[in-house]
Amino acid sequence: MGIYKKIYCQECRRRHVIRKESEKVRVCACGCSIKEKEKGVYYIDYYHQGRRKGKAIGPDKRLAEAVLNKIKGEIAEGRHLNMKKNKKIKFGDFAEEFLNLHSKPNKKSWKSDFYNLKNIAPFFKGRQLYEITAHDIEKFKVARSKLVKPSTANRDLATIKTLFNKAVEWKKLEESPAMNVKFLKEPSGRLRYLEKGEIHKLLSNCSERIKPVVTLAIFTGMRRGEILGLKWHDIDIQRGIIYLLDTKNGTKREVFMNNLVKKTLIGVPKHPDSPYIFCNRAGRSYHDIRKSFSKALENSGILNFKLHDCRHTFASQLVMAGVDINTVRELLGHKDIRMTLRYSHLSQDYKRRAVDILERQVGAIWQPKTVSKESEKIDVSQLLEDIAVA
Repeated sequence: MGIYKKIYCQECRRRHVIRKESEKVRVCACGCSIKEKEKGVYYIDYYHQGRRKGKAIGPDKRLAEAVLNKIKGEIAEGRHLNMKKNKKIKFGDFAEEFLNLHSKPNKKSWKSDFYNLKNIAPFFKGRQLYEITAHDIEKFKVARSKLVKPSTANRDLATIKTLFNKAVEWKKLEESPAMNVKFLKEPSGRLRYLEKGEIHKLLSNCSERIKPVVTLAIFTGMRRGEILGLKWHDIDIQRGIIYLLDTKNGTKREVFMNNLVKKTLIGVPKHPDSPYIFCNRAGRSYHDIRKSFSKALENSGILNFKLHDCRHTFASQLVMAGVDINTVRELLGHKDIRMTLRYSHLSQDYKRRAVDILERQVGAIWQPKTVSKESEKIDVSQLLEDIAVA
């Protein structure tokens, strides 16, 4: 924090800064002498919430000193520039409040926020919410991107943005410092699916315990959590429908079963004391089948594949079989068709069918003239003569 003076030179029409007593006399670029006693304007500069601020006061140095001292007191008391509206609360404390009041009650994936905040909190440890600036968040983004992939850094950044938005909504802050911080660019999403031969190979190598789970994943496109959480009252064998009441995006969804899926579910032994279709001997639903699934992949010689990729396999095989994209979107339960469009390139006939629609609509109105077979015949002797002349 400090006070300085700006003096205007009439000759070169420039303002010169006088900061120290030793600079009472200065030679201007135009050659004239600038003296500290000459009329000028006093300025003050200070730091507030990590940012440097400046303000013009006037020709009175004592007034500039008084204003600066007042601002120092306001900053110390948390009253400067309406700081009283930004409540004093540490980032770590608010992160816990954010989890308990927002993430846990409203998000099935609240544990993602929990783990993201474990990576974020050390960077802002001990800082008040109002002290954290956009520059601080940018520094976090750069530091984090050096340790993890851009997609992972962006998930952390998304959590930060949501956290500060809630702080504003709950009247803890006046505005979010993360508002204008942009996400990192990410490479196109990974798309791994099984060919038909790989599907048969994988299912034949699955243990009896997980084979029904993998079958449903491939032939219904359901998510892992949706399958493992299935209860007997969720399925209607007669109508061939699985009712999903608790999905990732919060909307109810109906999943249609083919004969293979029906036979698979009918063949699953029912636990007498458990509502879950896929459960252990104690009646508790399977929590994870990663180890058994990895063993099946190893025995099948299939590399770089995850259980969630069975969902990609379901969509990819449908598209390659000629099913239209919007139907695939509905079967997957996507709200936004942009999520589904990444499968469209797998069908060579997808765009061809689109332009064929125009032919069916307009083709009856206009038809090109047919060329007779006689006109298509090539006079070979004449062609040889033309080549010889050339």
